[in-house]
Amino acid sequence: MKLPLLFSGGLLALLSACSQAENITPAAPMPSETPPQTAAAPASVYTNSIGMKFVAVPAGSFLMGSAAADSAAFDVEKPQHRVTLSQPFYIGQYEVTQADWERVMGEGPFARSRSNPYYSLPGMAARITRPNHPATVSWQDAQEFIAKLNALEQTTRYRLPTEAEWEYAARAGTQSAYSFGNNEADLGRYAWFGENFTGGGSHPVGQKLPNAWGLYDMHGNAWEWVNDWFTPYTAAAQTDPQGAASGSDKTVRGGSWHRTATSWRVAFRKPYPIDYRGISVGFRLAMDAP
Repeated sequence: MKLPLLFSGGLLALLSACSQAENITPAAPMPSETPPQTAAAPASVYTNSIGMKFVAVPAGSFLMGSAAADSAAFDVEKPQHRVTLSQPFYIGQYEVTQADWERVMGEGPFARSRSNPYYSLPGMAARITRPNHPATVSWQDAQEFIAKLNALEQTTRYRLPTEAEWEYAARAGTQSAYSFGNNEADLGRYAWFGENFTGGGSHPVGQKLPNAWGLYDMHGNAWEWVNDWFTPYTAAAQTDPQGAASGSDKTVRGGSWHRTATSWRVAFRKPYPIDYRGISVGFRLAMDAP
């Protein structure tokens, strides 16, 4: 399997190199969707041996979190601070699906016990146990998946994104409350959210509009594990932050399909135990550039 050669020099050099590489095709929305008006030129996408798609993300700098003057922001989003990502990377165009999980693990994600009783609610299993829905698993389960996928492809490049990488990719060049702007009324065009346990559940990935870099479901559908421990922010500028060396809970991002998700803001963050395995927390992979 041949990966694209990446160059320093920003977005244009990155995308130019990626577009010439083997197995790289222009990103396209799902067949039933229309590209959003805010999207720039199509991103370059790498497809791995089991069909998972990864979008090339350029190196860059951004303001992580929310400004002190933002009255709608939660305390966990503050203080806002400058983050520089010095290296390009890849991130999953979609959340890891149950089909992805089964190809690598040889079993469905719901073969594993749950940390709460909600999967056993009437009709829930039938609604969410589907190949194109997110694989909702624990942080530890995600690490097991990553180890097996790396072994399958004889590489060490697959991993969870750092929290900074996740927010940088989710923002896609914006500094607004959501990847698409500040108008919460538009959230339904980009996210599955606000549902209940009676008739709600996860949905097939990629059905809503993507952000400007071609990433789907960065808001809603399933919370997404990142690699970082959940700790308070500081105001200091950082380069390639990896998070704290230890902690009690890992961080999830993006919100979920359920109304208890609290917020679907691009800066919102929430802690969960590393062994939590529910029906609304999944993950999206990152991949190191060669």
